[in-house]
Amino acid sequence: MPVESQTHKRARAAEIIRLLRIAYPDAQTSLKYRSVHQLLVSTILSAQCTDERVNMVTPGLFKKYPTVKAFAEADLKELQKDIYTTGFYKNKARAIRESARQLLERHGGKVPKTLDQLVAMTGVGRKTGSVVLGAGYGLAEGVVVDTHVSRISRLLGFTRHRDAVKIERDLMKIIDKDDWIVFSHLLILHGRAVCIARRPDCPNCPISKLCLSATPGS
Repeated sequence: MPVESQTHKRARAAEIIRLLRIAYPDAQTSLKYRSVHQLLVSTILSAQCTDERVNMVTPGLFKKYPTVKAFAEADLKELQKDIYTTGFYKNKARAIRESARQLLERHGGKVPKTLDQLVAMTGVGRKTGSVVLGAGYGLAEGVVVDTHVSRISRLLGFTRHRDAVKIERDLMKIIDKDDWIVFSHLLILHGRAVCIARRPDCPNCPISKLCLSATPGS
């Protein structure tokens, strides 16, 4: 198979995004939140945990801790208990409390709008920061790479890597910056609904003709 040029790859990516937008017109994060700080907390909780589980925990959590200050003053063991079912609760509780304290100390209680400031906080990596900036402020600082984005991007032939940082670099080269945010949402939804890891439904996939890994006859 000949090597695909970057120009052709960019054109294919644009068409894939167009078709997925039609299939998933309301593509956005499935996390439920009412403020950017709540989004930050939810995103921290979502590590190694489903959004569905996080959304089961956060209504009670946000009622108990309604402000950044409330999270900053939380009893650590009690907070651990409150988020226990999301897994890795000790690390997550520490990250949530410490990041809240840092928001109060450094940013007047407001979630900052730059990736550098976000990743300087406890428990906030590039992926979490990009999610918060994208969903919370509509700012595209990068492409969020989760398990669905990683897997489907390889199937589509957009990357050969498994490392999230390297995958993101590959995607940023071929996807228009205006589509960085929605691209992740689209692939996550597609990975849940059609391109399921163990049983991809290629015959009913709207982008199968543009996928390098689609099964014959799809």
